[in-house]
Amino acid sequence: MKIKNQNIVIDGIDKKILRALMADARTPILEIARQVGISGAAIHQRLRKLEKSGLIDGSKFIINPKVLGYTTMAFVGVYLDKAVSNPEAVKQLRNIPEVIECHYTTGNWSIFIKILAKDNEHLMHVLNKEIQSISGVSRTETFISLQQQIDRQIKI
Repeated sequence: MKIKNQNIVIDGIDKKILRALMADARTPILEIARQVGISGAAIHQRLRKLEKSGLIDGSKFIINPKVLGYTTMAFVGVYLDKAVSNPEAVKQLRNIPEVIECHYTTGNWSIFIKILAKDNEHLMHVLNKEIQSISGVSRTETFISLQQQIDRQIKI
Protein backbone atom coordinates (compact mmCIF):
# COMPACT_ATOMS: atom_id res chain seq x y z
CA MET A 1 0.00 0.00 0.00
CA LYS A 2 1.30 3.43 -0.92
CA ILE A 3 0.71 6.53 1.15
CA LYS A 4 0.56 9.68 -0.94
CA ASN A 5 0.10 13.33 -0.16
CA GLN A 6 1.03 16.46 -2.06
CA ASN A 7 4.68 16.16 -0.97
CA ILE A 8 5.69 12.51 -1.19
CA VAL A 9 4.76 8.96 -2.08
CA ILE A 10 5.83 6.30 0.45
CA ASP A 11 5.95 2.72 -0.74
CA GLY A 12 6.48 -0.54 1.16
CA ILE A 13 10.27 -0.30 0.97
CA ASP A 14 10.22 3.24 2.38
CA LYS A 15 8.01 2.02 5.21
CA LYS A 16 10.42 -0.82 6.04
CA ILE A 17 13.33 1.63 6.09
CA LEU A 18 11.44 4.10 8.28
CA ARG A 19 10.26 1.40 10.70
CA ALA A 20 13.81 0.08 11.12
CA LEU A 21 15.17 3.57 11.83
CA MET A 22 12.28 4.48 14.13
CA ALA A 23 12.97 1.33 16.17
CA ASP A 24 16.70 2.18 16.36
CA ALA A 25 18.12 5.17 14.50
CA ARG A 26 21.62 3.69 14.91
CA THR A 27 20.80 0.66 12.75
CA PRO A 28 23.51 0.48 10.08
CA ILE A 29 22.33 1.27 6.55
CA LEU A 30 23.83 -1.97 5.25
CA GLU A 31 21.86 -4.00 7.82
CA ILE A 32 18.65 -2.28 6.69
CA ALA A 33 19.64 -2.93 3.08
CA ARG A 34 20.02 -6.66 3.81
CA GLN A 35 16.62 -6.75 5.59
CA VAL A 36 14.87 -4.89 2.77
CA GLY A 37 16.70 -6.58 -0.09
CA ILE A 38 18.11 -3.52 -1.88
CA SER A 39 21.54 -1.89 -1.97
CA GLY A 40 22.92 0.46 0.65
CA ALA A 41 23.14 3.16 -2.03
CA ALA A 42 19.41 2.76 -2.73
CA ILE A 43 18.67 3.11 1.00
CA HIS A 44 20.71 6.35 1.11
CA GLN A 45 18.91 7.65 -1.96
CA ARG A 46 15.49 6.91 -0.46
CA LEU A 47 16.47 8.51 2.85
CA ARG A 48 17.59 11.68 1.04
CA LYS A 49 14.22 11.77 -0.75
CA LEU A 50 12.35 11.34 2.57
CA GLU A 51 14.46 14.04 4.25
CA LYS A 52 13.96 16.46 1.34
CA SER A 53 10.18 15.90 1.50
CA GLY A 54 10.16 16.92 5.17
CA LEU A 55 8.83 13.56 6.35
CA ILE A 56 12.04 12.84 8.25
CA ASP A 57 12.55 15.75 10.60
CA GLY A 58 16.05 14.98 11.86
CA SER A 59 17.30 12.35 14.26
CA LYS A 60 18.35 12.61 17.86
CA PHE A 61 19.57 10.76 20.89
CA ILE A 62 17.03 10.56 23.68
CA ILE A 63 18.36 11.35 27.14
CA ASN A 64 16.78 9.47 30.05
CA PRO A 65 15.93 12.34 32.45
CA LYS A 66 15.64 9.99 35.44
CA VAL A 67 19.36 9.18 35.17
CA LEU A 68 20.02 12.91 35.60
CA GLY A 69 17.70 13.04 38.63
CA TYR A 70 14.59 14.47 36.92
CA THR A 71 11.85 12.27 38.37
CA THR A 72 8.82 14.59 38.29
CA MET A 73 6.96 15.25 35.06
CA ALA A 74 4.10 17.72 35.09
CA PHE A 75 1.70 19.27 32.64
CA VAL A 76 0.70 22.85 33.32
CA GLY A 77 -2.18 24.81 31.89
CA VAL A 78 -1.20 28.48 31.82
CA TYR A 79 -3.89 31.15 31.92
CA LEU A 80 -2.90 34.47 30.38
CA ASP A 81 -4.52 37.85 31.07
CA LYS A 82 -5.02 38.39 27.35
CA ALA A 83 -4.08 36.70 24.08
CA VAL A 84 -1.59 39.44 23.21
CA SER A 85 0.52 38.22 26.16
CA ASN A 86 1.17 34.89 24.39
CA PRO A 87 4.30 35.74 22.34
CA GLU A 88 6.04 37.37 25.30
CA ALA A 89 5.03 34.56 27.68
CA VAL A 90 6.38 31.93 25.27
CA LYS A 91 9.61 33.92 24.89
CA GLN A 92 10.08 33.87 28.67
CA LEU A 93 9.09 30.17 28.93
CA ARG A 94 11.90 29.36 26.46
CA ASN A 95 14.35 30.64 29.10
CA ILE A 96 13.19 28.08 31.67
CA PRO A 97 15.15 24.86 30.96
CA GLU A 98 12.66 22.67 32.83
CA VAL A 99 9.95 23.60 30.28
CA ILE A 100 10.44 20.96 27.60
CA GLU A 101 7.26 21.48 25.55
CA CYS A 102 4.94 24.41 24.99
CA HIS A 103 1.66 24.32 23.07
CA TYR A 104 -0.77 27.09 22.13
CA THR A 105 -4.14 25.42 22.70
CA THR A 106 -7.87 25.77 22.46
CA GLY A 107 -9.94 25.33 25.60
CA ASN A 108 -9.47 26.79 29.05
CA TRP A 109 -5.74 27.50 28.93
CA SER A 110 -3.86 29.86 26.68
CA ILE A 111 -0.74 27.70 26.80
CA PHE A 112 -0.15 24.10 27.84
CA ILE A 113 3.40 23.16 28.87
CA LYS A 114 5.30 20.06 29.89
CA ILE A 115 7.85 20.36 32.68
CA LEU A 116 10.56 18.04 33.94
CA ALA A 117 11.69 18.68 37.52
CA LYS A 118 13.94 16.83 39.95
CA ASP A 119 11.17 16.48 42.52
CA ASN A 120 7.99 18.18 43.76
CA GLU A 121 9.96 20.88 45.57
CA HIS A 122 11.84 21.72 42.38
CA LEU A 123 8.53 21.76 40.47
CA MET A 124 7.03 24.13 43.06
CA HIS A 125 10.02 26.47 42.65
CA VAL A 126 9.67 26.48 38.83
CA LEU A 127 5.94 27.18 39.10
CA ASN A 128 6.03 29.81 41.85
CA LYS A 129 9.28 31.63 41.14
CA GLU A 130 9.63 31.34 37.39
CA ILE A 131 6.38 30.65 35.54
CA GLN A 132 3.94 32.60 37.72
CA SER A 133 6.28 35.59 37.71
CA ILE A 134 6.00 35.92 33.91
CA SER A 135 4.14 39.08 32.93
CA GLY A 136 0.66 38.22 31.65
CA VAL A 137 0.36 34.89 33.50
CA SER A 138 -2.70 35.14 35.71
CA ARG A 139 -2.63 31.58 37.09
CA THR A 140 -1.64 28.01 36.36
CA GLU A 141 -3.21 24.59 36.74
CA THR A 142 -0.79 21.71 37.31
CA PHE A 143 -1.13 17.98 36.69
CA ILE A 144 1.67 15.69 37.89
CA SER A 145 2.25 12.60 35.78
CA LEU A 146 2.47 9.50 37.96
CA GLN A 147 3.63 7.25 35.11
CA GLN A 148 3.93 7.60 31.35
CA GLN A 149 2.14 4.60 29.91
CA ILE A 150 2.41 5.25 26.17
CA ASP A 151 5.35 6.81 24.34
CA ARG A 152 5.36 6.38 20.58
CA GLN A 153 5.47 8.06 17.22
CA ILE A 154 2.79 7.96 14.57
CA LYS A 155 2.49 4.54 12.90
CA ILE A 156 4.09 4.15 9.48
